[in-house]
Amino acid sequence: MEATSIPTSTFKFLKTLKENNNRPWFNEHKPAFQGIHAQFKTLAETLRNRMTHHDEIENLKVYRIYRDTRFSKDKTPYKTYLSGSMVRATKWRRGGYYFHIEPGNSFLGGGFWGPNSDDLRRIRQEIAAEPQALRNILAEPGFQSYFGGMEGDQVKTAPRGYAKDHPAVDLLRYKQYLLIHRFTDKEVKSKDFVDLLNVGFKNMRPFLDYMSDVLTTDANGVPIED
Repeated sequence: MEATSIPTSTFKFLKTLKENNNRPWFNEHKPAFQGIHAQFKTLAETLRNRMTHHDEIENLKVYRIYRDTRFSKDKTPYKTYLSGSMVRATKWRRGGYYFHIEPGNSFLGGGFWGPNSDDLRRIRQEIAAEPQALRNILAEPGFQSYFGGMEGDQVKTAPRGYAKDHPAVDLLRYKQYLLIHRFTDKEVKSKDFVDLLNVGFKNMRPFLDYMSDVLTTDANGVPIED
């Protein structure tokens, strides 16, 4: 069985949950949420099946509605959105996919949310040596019109070891390398929304393939073996 869209009832539930973010209300309406979550998981499985036609997926995860409030000032117990992620298969395919459903704030994202120090060092090394390869991907008209550009946290000036006037300092400043595309509520509720997600993730491939090539080779372009 496939699911290809997010029903209006899901948006209504999430909006009402935002206004009643407490355990008594949620417990009273838990059966409704369980149906919504099951439908969302089916959509996520449908998406993964579509993506196997153009990528290899190692793991699909649909996140729980419960918030971790241990280190947060915001003690509301529930998320007011649904989300999931996928990891690409094998060490040769790097990067991940994320999808987020929330009234007025639905989007897909992908790339490298928290690269470890070795990966970040290698990415910066490659960009410093040959920035044009990444610039060409980011500047491609179709890529630009869909994603608008690369996003993510950055250092204020230049990372340690690089001059502030380095010609690629605008790219070297990134600590995260992310692509994001936002959807309207109408798009999310359309009958072919799962196809919009699939196409969006497919549009990331030039970027993910570039990063995968960088992160699986050394500075001389030689594949890194375990």
